[in-house]
Amino acid sequence: MTHGYITIKKAAEILGVAVETLRSWDKNGRLKAYRSKANHYRLYKISELERFAKETGLRRPGRSRFKLTK
Repeated sequence: MTHGYITIKKAAEILGVAVETLRSWDKNGRLKAYRSKANHYRLYKISELERFAKETGLRRPGRSRFKLTK
C-alpha cells in the first residue's frame, strides 16, 4: 500500500462511520478518496482524514482527541 494512505475499511473504523458513509462522502465530494492505480480501491490520506475530522468536529469513538500520525 502507498505510504501515508489507509483503506476505506480502516478509515471508517477510525472515524467511527460506516464504509457506505465514506463511499457516499466520496461520491458527493465531501471527503474525496484516492484511487489505487492497481485495483482502483479507495484509499484515504491520513493527513486528509485528520483535517476532515477537525473541520467537521468528528471524534474517534472512545477517544478524547483525534490523532493518526506519530
